[in-house]
Amino acid sequence: MVFRFRYFTCTLFIILTSIVSAQESSISGKVVDTNNKPISLANVVIYSDDDNTFIKGTSTDDQGFFTISKLSTENYLVKISFIGYEEFEQKIILSGNLDLANIELKEISESLDEVTVVAKKPTVTRQPDRLIFNVENTALTEGSTLGVLKSTPGIIVSEGSINIKSAPATVFINNRRVQLTSDELITLLESAPANSIKSVEVITNPPASYDADSGSVINIKMDKNLVTGYRGSVFANYTQGVFPRYNAGTSHYFKNNKINLNLNYSYSQNKINRDQDDTINYLDDLNEIDQIWKSNINRNTWSQTHNLNLNFDYYIDDNNTFSLTSTGLYTPYYKYSVKNRTSIFDENLTFQDRFTADNLSRDNKYNIGTDLNFKHNFESGASLTLNGHYTIYNYNRDQNVFTNNYDAAYNFEDSSEFNTDANQKTDIINGKIDYSLPINETSGLDVGVKYSNVNTESDITRLDIIAGSEVINTDNTDAFIYDENVFAAYSNYSKSWEKWELSLGLRVEQSNIEGTSETLGETNTQDYLDWFPNASLSYQISEDIGVTANYKRSITRPSYTDLNPFTFFLNESNVVLGNPNLNPTYRDYFYLGFNFLENFTISGYYSNYDGDIVELPRQDNDTNIIAYTPTNLDKKVEYGFDFEYIAAPANNWDLYFVTSFYNITEEASFVEGFAEQNQWSNYSILSNSFSFLEDRSLNASLTFTWVGKNLQQFQTIDDRLISELSVSKTILKKKGVITLAVEDFFNLQDFKTRTSYLNQSSFGNIDSDNRYIKLGFRYKFGNTKLNTNERTTDAEERERL
Repeated sequence: MVFRFRYFTCTLFIILTSIVSAQESSISGKVVDTNNKPISLANVVIYSDDDNTFIKGTSTDDQGFFTISKLSTENYLVKISFIGYEEFEQKIILSGNLDLANIELKEISESLDEVTVVAKKPTVTRQPDRLIFNVENTALTEGSTLGVLKSTPGIIVSEGSINIKSAPATVFINNRRVQLTSDELITLLESAPANSIKSVEVITNPPASYDADSGSVINIKMDKNLVTGYRGSVFANYTQGVFPRYNAGTSHYFKNNKINLNLNYSYSQNKINRDQDDTINYLDDLNEIDQIWKSNINRNTWSQTHNLNLNFDYYIDDNNTFSLTSTGLYTPYYKYSVKNRTSIFDENLTFQDRFTADNLSRDNKYNIGTDLNFKHNFESGASLTLNGHYTIYNYNRDQNVFTNNYDAAYNFEDSSEFNTDANQKTDIINGKIDYSLPINETSGLDVGVKYSNVNTESDITRLDIIAGSEVINTDNTDAFIYDENVFAAYSNYSKSWEKWELSLGLRVEQSNIEGTSETLGETNTQDYLDWFPNASLSYQISEDIGVTANYKRSITRPSYTDLNPFTFFLNESNVVLGNPNLNPTYRDYFYLGFNFLENFTISGYYSNYDGDIVELPRQDNDTNIIAYTPTNLDKKVEYGFDFEYIAAPANNWDLYFVTSFYNITEEASFVEGFAEQNQWSNYSILSNSFSFLEDRSLNASLTFTWVGKNLQQFQTIDDRLISELSVSKTILKKKGVITLAVEDFFNLQDFKTRTSYLNQSSFGNIDSDNRYIKLGFRYKFGNTKLNTNERTTDAEERERL
């Protein structure tokens, strides 16, 4: 394996150094006003005259001069602009160095306050492997990044997660992965302003340059920055659910000819409620009911979270850029309270006894990830990118569990108490090289290599309270060391001709994993080499009809927590167990779609999961203990048919509708035997966006999401309706934005669950803190025409923390 990796690296190095430079030309000139006075910091932008693609840009110096060099000889469009002046535009044919001499800009006769700017409408573009939702300069960018995602076709934001159809999505910003937990990601996107977003890409078939465990991808593309100066904003939101929640933050951005600097900070303070009623039927050897446990569980979480994001770009010259990105998450206060009230009945529902269990946990953690990035653009159009990443993650939890037991007459019998101290420290280091080579105008080749190392050390100590003193419980005390090394290489070829578009990719990953349990005295190792092909082909049958076919193989690796063999007690009858013997999940995905008349898409898909990782609640009918443990299913198959409709029924109304009918089959082998479950389901989304007033400064969004009865991890989840209404109004000469949002106004987002297979029998009612009203305000200051370099860069390994 080492020889193959070295051979690949040497071959790649030879390719990268075999670059032939093209002939260089330049464009220069001087920008002046009508009095022949120089205009400094005017924006000079070069576009391709063929397709209006951005080529290069710069700003004039203090004397009004500019030079854009290292241009190939072809046709260009030059645009020069400065605030308060009319834009200059000229087509040129570049055959050598060109001096435009003095370029005069004329002042705009009206003041800026008198000019009415009408926002553009968002548009949808389809490519073979993705849907692109273009939102630049639309009303959607007045809100938060999370608000844009909620309005993007194909994306569902609900229950604290971001999904594409029924599967969790991996979020990227400017093609760099955001590796946070679902709750942390929602907090980050909700506090991030959307005015820098150019488009959102919903990628159902990511190319080989994406990691093999990326699955379906959401890539948020930020616009490039051409305007120099300073811009800032502050925001605050108040949310009233069962309890109030607050978050506030500030964003600052500075740019000159050499430097982009962006700093964002946000603070969130939440209290979230969740109520749950569970019924467990404990069975005898004949699978007849022996005991019935009915529990009422109330969960409250309190949290205070600080988010800090720093982005720094240094433009060494026109072809070389150095970037530093750092994202920090600090949670100094996280309290988790669970109050469990359980009554126990016999098979005839005769009351026998009851117990109460109170679980109080206090956490603190920090998560800091830093990226160093260098990109070189060759004159041939090729590019080379070097990236290094380091993450340090530290987590501590102190837990107290207190249980009281009562007899059938509600008389106190006895009690038990224990404390738990758990710690985890993780270091992630990786580096990668990406090389992109345009072969000609219709084809290109991307190649790259990556290495990542993950090392995590964790320990747990259980202290039983006996006669008022803490006594170590050695059976539930352990230390675990995990080390993972992954070597990866990929290549991706793309070509378009006439009515066809083709993309072929291959990624190979070698994984070496070792996990050691101190108490068990066991070391588990995994060593596997995997190949991940992907392909995409599309054909435009006519102007109104197109067809696309995709295939992709991907992997989902177990989280570091899942591989940890610790036993974590929620109370004496509910435990969470790790599984050091977990294997990765492999997914094969096939897609065939037809789009016609610009507005309609009909598609079908098939997904096969080998060894799907799920966390199953397994009831032990002998000990009456529920154990939540991750396990590999034998197989999971999902297939379905989708219908999409995207239209603009009126000038101020955008409509998106999708309905999907799909089937899920899950198969697994247990000690008790083989189990198989199958369920057809439907989900449908109706999303409406409205703009009002002449300047479209008043906007509204109304979305309904129907999730039918479905199968998830051997549990049947009942249907539910998700509803959301949001309204925004720009004020204070477009510097301020007021937002109002209401979710679950029909109160139909709660749901029921049922588990019934082999000797497992339980059901529950889930009442989450989904119904709320939210009021927010954002104020922008400085040069509000600036677009930031805002991004979040994280290694994909962080997601599994």
